[in-house]
Formats: sequence, structure tokens, C-alpha cells
Amino acid sequence: MILTHNIRRAIKFSIKTHEVYQKQKRKGKDVAFITHPLSVGLILSLAGADENEIIAGILHDTIEDSIPEKKVTKEMLAERFGEKTANLVQSVTELDKSVPWDIRKREMIESIGSYSRSSLLVKSADIVSNMSELIDDYKRWGEEVFERFYASKEKLIGHYLEAIDCILSRWEENPLKSDLIWIKDELKAIK
Repeated sequence: MILTHNIRRAIKFSIKTHEVYQKQKRKGKDVAFITHPLSVGLILSLAGADENEIIAGILHDTIEDSIPEKKVTKEMLAERFGEKTANLVQSVTELDKSVPWDIRKREMIESIGSYSRSSLLVKSADIVSNMSELIDDYKRWGEEVFERFYASKEKLIGHYLEAIDCILSRWEENPLKSDLIWIKDELKAIK
């Protein structure tokens, strides 16, 4: 079975966290946020990820983006999906969104140096999902796309280029390597 019981449970959990409890949208768009974690799960599935990696991809923003009244914790994920999946989600999570953008992104880049292959794969799928959407939006709407973000165009693109370089330097055989290289080339053309 490809669509396992646990993957179905992760989809329901992610939908509750992002859609039911907060009607979360993609930055600056009238598109349900849930499309992103589901896209990450699909990308991971197509890349040959295992069940824990796919589940972690579907859940990767639940800790970071849950609301205080329905706060998702690593412990909650461990109870429902196992310690391995919870650790994987935690590894790619920005834990304190009150920290300034520059510092959070610097810490994330530094943490890539200690990522496991599974963490690198989930982070790669997250970048592929986010940046392919940004590239498509840029081709449609141009520079105004960057008004949606907390950082300037230069900082945002610079961050993602650095993250891609860090991931590729850590794992040459990454199954998403060609996607990351395509995104890197597209971002350089926008820059």
C-alpha cells in the first residue's frame, strides 16, 4: 500500500493544523496553505522517500505554524507518528519566530551542517515547493511578488541560494539535486 494509514493520518493532522484551526493562506495569495505541505509530501514521495520522510514533509510546518490555542509540539507528533518522524519535523523547524528574520535564516543555514540525510531530503522538498511556486508567481506578477515577504528580494533569494548550496555540498546524491539546480539557476536569473 502506498497511501498508508499513517500518511492518511498525517494529511488529516496537517489539514486540521493549517486549514481547520486557522484558515492559513500562502503569503499574499488566496490559496490555502495546506497546498504547501501536501506538495512537499508529494515531492518526497516522487523522490523515493520512505514513509517517515513523507509524513515529516506533510507535517513539517505544524510545529512552526500552529496557533497558541492548538499548539503542536514535538511530543504530540512523537505520540501520534513516532519519535523518528517527530525528530525529523523538529530538525527542519524554526522554533522561535519572534527572532528577527536574518538571525532565524542564519541559524537554519548553520543547522544544515548537522542535518541527517532524511532532514536534507525534507528540507530539499520544502525548498523545491516554496521556490518553484515563487518562480511561477514571479513569471506571472513580476517584482510585486517580493512585497509578500519580510525580507528584501536580495536577502530572500540570497538565503535560498545559500541553503541550496549547503544542501548540495552535504549530499551530492540527493534525489532532488536536479530540481535544486534548476531552482538555483532560475533564482539567479531573477536576482
